[in-house]
Amino acid sequence: MAARATKRRNGGYHANAARARGSAVHLSQAPESHTLLHGTDCGTPVVVDPKPYIASAREPGWGVYLDAFLSRNRTGFDALSLEPRIASGRDGVRLELKPGLRAGAIPLKSAVTGQVAGGVVISPRFGWPGVGQILSATGWGSGPVFLDLPLVPGSGREVPPWVLAGPVIRRLKDLLEHLRPGYVVRDEVRGHPRGQIQWHTYLTRQMPSGRWHHLPCRFSELDTDSRLRQVVRWTLERLYADLGSAGGRDPVALSLIRQIVLLLEHVLDVPARRPLRAELEQNLGSSPMASQALREGLRAIGWIVDERGLGGGRTSDGLAWTLPLEQLWERYVESLVREEAARSGGRVRVGRLGETVVPLAWNDPSHRALGHLVPDFVVHRHDGIEVIDAKYKSHFADLDANRWSALAEETQQSVRADLHQVLAYAAATGSSDQMGATLIYPVRRRLYEDLKRYGRAETRAAISVGQRQITLRMKAVAFGT
Repeated sequence: MAARATKRRNGGYHANAARARGSAVHLSQAPESHTLLHGTDCGTPVVVDPKPYIASAREPGWGVYLDAFLSRNRTGFDALSLEPRIASGRDGVRLELKPGLRAGAIPLKSAVTGQVAGGVVISPRFGWPGVGQILSATGWGSGPVFLDLPLVPGSGREVPPWVLAGPVIRRLKDLLEHLRPGYVVRDEVRGHPRGQIQWHTYLTRQMPSGRWHHLPCRFSELDTDSRLRQVVRWTLERLYADLGSAGGRDPVALSLIRQIVLLLEHVLDVPARRPLRAELEQNLGSSPMASQALREGLRAIGWIVDERGLGGGRTSDGLAWTLPLEQLWERYVESLVREEAARSGGRVRVGRLGETVVPLAWNDPSHRALGHLVPDFVVHRHDGIEVIDAKYKSHFADLDANRWSALAEETQQSVRADLHQVLAYAAATGSSDQMGATLIYPVRRRLYEDLKRYGRAETRAAISVGQRQITLRMKAVAFGT
């Protein structure tokens, strides 16, 4: 009877959850037939067909709905660094979205109804495997960032499973490390009294069996929140199953599975329990005094409870998210610079931590907006100082494949700007007679191996400035291990 009641309760929960999801389809989910556009960071513009977004309009083209479409989707465009461009042709006005330095996915809302009618997925130009490997190497601290936007229809099948799983696992790890202790009530049979002796149990069970010295006691003691740990265990087991089924032989997914196994060891003493959405919001973190780790952990658990999709094909729709690839590349280069400096006895200063700031004293107050220079990294060694700038650009590959004269004028100007910038950093940083100024660019793994084989992964030039010698370097580094 109890089993049937439990089954009915579980079935009722799933039915209610399904009804709740179904009733909110127009807000957070969209049919699979909706348009999903694809692009690559810094790649060719993505053309937006107006038909899905002005379905009620009788006239062809964007017409009067263009401004409304841009206005409704401005937040998503800004988050994903998509630049709307309007071009005119024989067929009228054409809307293009120029990708920037971010990967991710956002929904596109109808210009007429304001409801989700499609979406955009921007993939990294150097491939998902490299991104996953870099995120693993940097501890998932540099992304992705999830957006407060509706679900992106169809995006769940377009991205690897670790895009959501990696950040969720990181947040669960932080949550377990910051679990607040609280008092829990325990019932134990003890040889010495503690707390309140349960006399009724003692008289009906212990006395008749002759176990007079066994005392059933009820007491409170300080412990971590067992309810929350049960929920964490359920989430970890769900992630384990999802990554195993969707990840296949993906090395990043396998790496995350190993992390899950280690985290599960901390919660094996409690049973797994799927939480209710109301429980997450009201009972486990609604207090404004809740820690950041608790709030972020509960939010991540909510994504899994709501079946927002890990990617890789389990669900159709996925969360809106963005990944700043320029910052990701900088964090990866930082890990390489720190590793090399540790071997050579160097000391590293990092720009994102405010350790490399060089102030500029302008005599014109209107130039105060450019009040300082901030190199990415400055390495102090016994034989000199090296300034390093990480550039998420394809310039090294472009130079390797083409002569300088064959490069587009825009690319030539960008290369010159990079060289001038790092030389300015070197001139303004330190007073060593031996200075290094290094630009590091990403290339695909196969190209890096070819460059390394033929000794072309690094090119350098020597510049004499008075008594100072500056060694200018351009280096290629594989995007991902």
